[in-house]
Amino acid sequence: MKKTIDSQVVLITGTSTGFGKLTAITLANAGHTVIATMRGKTGKNAAVAQELAAFPNIDVVEMDITSDESVKQAIEQTLTKYGRIDVLVNNAGVSGFGLLEGYSLDQIRAMLEVNLYGVLRTYQAVLPAMRKARNGLVINLTSGASGFTVPFMVPYLISKFGVETITEGLQDELADYGIENVTIQPGVYPTEMTSGVKAGLNADKPEIVTEYGDSATAKFNAIGAGFFGKMAEFNMNPQTIADGVLALVDMEKGTRPLRYPLDAIAQGTDKEFIQARADIKARWVEKYSLSA
Repeated sequence: MKKTIDSQVVLITGTSTGFGKLTAITLANAGHTVIATMRGKTGKNAAVAQELAAFPNIDVVEMDITSDESVKQAIEQTLTKYGRIDVLVNNAGVSGFGLLEGYSLDQIRAMLEVNLYGVLRTYQAVLPAMRKARNGLVINLTSGASGFTVPFMVPYLISKFGVETITEGLQDELADYGIENVTIQPGVYPTEMTSGVKAGLNADKPEIVTEYGDSATAKFNAIGAGFFGKMAEFNMNPQTIADGVLALVDMEKGTRPLRYPLDAIAQGTDKEFIQARADIKARWVEKYSLSA
């Protein structure tokens, strides 16, 4: 599709599957220039890389978000070729389930390398150019549960709470440079991450899980059944997230919200929580002279 006057250069992480792939295609079809990053574009993900590269305005670029050098090279390559990055979409992530005690510290570190440090890496690589341009938008995908903790998902939610913290703090730190930051709270959608097709970083100490016994297993199964039952009941469509990213990209600068929940199964409670959180922060800002 021919690019429009308002076409943006958008770099998206984790485009080999799920939300990332859908978002790349959706933004490209809308006329934006998409830098679709992934690992193994000539290896395990060669087929999807070729599929995406067939779009005239998608450029598939190798990026491993757990590697400082890989992230730096991908950003530099994009800036050299296109001269700017208008939008960064931090989509890449890995899920994980299990008892907190059942996780080794190495397994938790592996989770954070992807979901938390991966976001920090892309920010640090892209911000110098955005600050120089005094313009930019960063969209971070977190979780529908990123405002409260769910049992059996603690390491995963540590990472998503962290990304919420990064986004909110940087919104103030980067305000003078015209760089906006938004989190999307997706909730549970039928993607490779939730179907089990994409391996997660789950609890890796089975001897501890055994000690907790059948009660913990029953609780875990009940929570999972609740989430997946609601996902089916509300016919959750991953395209909703891709459309949400497009809506944020196309919004007029200065009108974008800090948090953008897209979780139908929350039935509005996510919006209530976000508003309450904003109201409480406003009172803290007033009482302690914090930057708004």
